[in-house]
Amino acid sequence: MKVAVVDYGSGNLASASRALAVAAARLGLSAEVAITADPAAVAAADRIVLPGQGAFADCAQGLAAIAGLRAAVETATEAGTPFLGICVGMQLMAERGLEHRVTPGFGWIAGEIAAMDPPPALRLPQMGWNELVFTPGAHPLLEGLAPGDHAYFVHSYALSGGRAAECIATTDYGGPVVAMVARGNRAGTQFHVEKSQEVGLRILANFLRWNPAT
Repeated sequence: MKVAVVDYGSGNLASASRALAVAAARLGLSAEVAITADPAAVAAADRIVLPGQGAFADCAQGLAAIAGLRAAVETATEAGTPFLGICVGMQLMAERGLEHRVTPGFGWIAGEIAAMDPPPALRLPQMGWNELVFTPGAHPLLEGLAPGDHAYFVHSYALSGGRAAECIATTDYGGPVVAMVARGNRAGTQFHVEKSQEVGLRILANFLRWNPAT
């Protein structure tokens, strides 16, 4: 299995790559995890992972700045290659982002990425461990997890106006916040799976063996 971790100048690339390698080893899966900005390597991959940290607009611009890279991600996933977006990588799946300016996203899921508005007692960014709220069996990426398991979040913007069917897990930060999304062969986590220890490794293992076509 070839796993492409997309390098467009943003995200915890090394940490994501190491976590994917650990998850593959636990499964006994022979996986080549490569950090790459090569559109051909992305197009040929069996799994695509798009990390991201920072501002939506900056990440979108960084992805667009590498000739053919965004198109390779879009074409491969349209053909059915499983995709996982991490943090801003998940946010880019939405229709648009409102951070700094209005920036189009991939448009794979409904909604936009807007500033969070928690009560005054809660500061932004939301930073640290928080529990996941989901219905057991809601999605294959959640297999082996239990509601209340914790993941590691760092963000000030979140998905707003999403479809319930595409939001497979939430967390609470002065109200529900979308934590995971999925539609077809494309999925994403608002939290950092590579920093979420056993919960993150479980999700990555589920992603590596995920077959959305079945």
